[in-house]
Amino acid sequence: MVKLTDTNTRGPLVWLFTGLFAILLAARLCHADILWADEDYHLAAAIQVLYGKIPYRDFWYDKPFLNIAACLLFAAKTGWLLRLASAIYATLLCGLAYVFASQVWTRREGYAAALLSAFSLTFYFPAPTLTLEPDTLMMLPHLAAVYLAWRGRPLLAGAMAGIATWFNVKGLFVLAACAAFGWGGLPILALGFLIPNAIALGWLAGEHALAGYWQQVWEWGFLYSRSPRPVSAGFKSLLNWTGFHAALGLVTAVYFTRKSAERRAFGIWFAVSFAGTAIGLRFAPRYLDQLLPPLWILGARGAVLLRSESKPRVLRAALTIALGIALAIPTVRFGPRYFLLARDELAGVPHRWIDVLMDQDSQAAARLIASSSQPGDTVFIWGYRPGLIAYTRLAVGSRIWDSQPLTGVPADRHFLSDQPVVPLWAAENRRELIASRPTFVADGLSFFNPKLDPHRFPEVAHWLENYCVIGSTTMTVVYRWCGP
Repeated sequence: MVKLTDTNTRGPLVWLFTGLFAILLAARLCHADILWADEDYHLAAAIQVLYGKIPYRDFWYDKPFLNIAACLLFAAKTGWLLRLASAIYATLLCGLAYVFASQVWTRREGYAAALLSAFSLTFYFPAPTLTLEPDTLMMLPHLAAVYLAWRGRPLLAGAMAGIATWFNVKGLFVLAACAAFGWGGLPILALGFLIPNAIALGWLAGEHALAGYWQQVWEWGFLYSRSPRPVSAGFKSLLNWTGFHAALGLVTAVYFTRKSAERRAFGIWFAVSFAGTAIGLRFAPRYLDQLLPPLWILGARGAVLLRSESKPRVLRAALTIALGIALAIPTVRFGPRYFLLARDELAGVPHRWIDVLMDQDSQAAARLIASSSQPGDTVFIWGYRPGLIAYTRLAVGSRIWDSQPLTGVPADRHFLSDQPVVPLWAAENRRELIASRPTFVADGLSFFNPKLDPHRFPEVAHWLENYCVIGSTTMTVVYRWCGP
């Protein structure tokens, strides 16, 4: 077992992680002026907490609240501070991967785990792993929980699995993976899991937010996951992800070719993690983050075994070439985008990449709102554009602050469909909305889907009669209260 206090280890480790942090930070600073989908929502929610609001009770938030807590660590700022936080978090993941792999095997596996994790946290752009959102934020407690379970610390492992569920409800799969490392410790593991959950649920109950938490995170999340989506699209997404992570898959496959005492437990960890990604058969790239921790650890061992002298020389050469090709694919595909983004950043010109057009429109709409806003003003968004709140840093003017709960159409399909998954609930939420009076209303959905224009909902159309258009961008119309 490697001791991290060993003077022979400390020097190389300092250089390794200093270099990895520099690379991870540089990769993220290339897009410091952009907010990617899925990260802006949690920043916007954290800004509401800074106004003294409680999630689930005072504003709609359909994710576990530790994502908000993570954003509060850097005051929910955008720009370079957000990217610095992301780089620090990624470096912590690399460090924990090193500790885990080096203690299971040797220092070589530790180095391999750190390098594999840093590579996959960089070269899948625009990766969910570049941003701070639930599937990414859950990776640290996920990795820590399984590491502690392997160390024979079921109470702490259960506690970390419990913490993971307050980043992402799929932390339940982390608990199942931990069970594979010691069936005899299941009662203690369950106790550890219950402790953070009891604390969190108790706090929500004390803040009268428990019913809202159940409705928004669990009921809405269930409706979201079971709503129709072509299965072929999910498997296409899985195939694409597998292609870009082929290097991790290759070295992990090498690991499973060698019998070992820990292979059964690690195999269960891998299988359970894959099951967590397969809910609803959507296989969105961010869902597949749950598979990365076992791939890093098992792949690190496989990478060392790949060079084993016990293998025929021709086979070793072939595997090494295949690994090089697998690493080159995401590097060539996504690496140049960093340079393009950095070039635009240094030149001070707008990015011309189609993936960032909506974010640039949100920035333009935020500037329009800011030009006429005053202290105490509030905002409501028709559509799913939380970046508007992250950029304006305004409080939301109602408990429901985007149109998903009002139309009943989730954000992953409201550009193309107008079919609600829960029409009665949506109608009830619209009645709640029209009792509020936000200062600004930003319609960022009608441009994409006229069938979900707010004027097509009679009660909302009547409510909007109290608002006047103050300007528009390419994709967003901004209204300001002008009623009595």
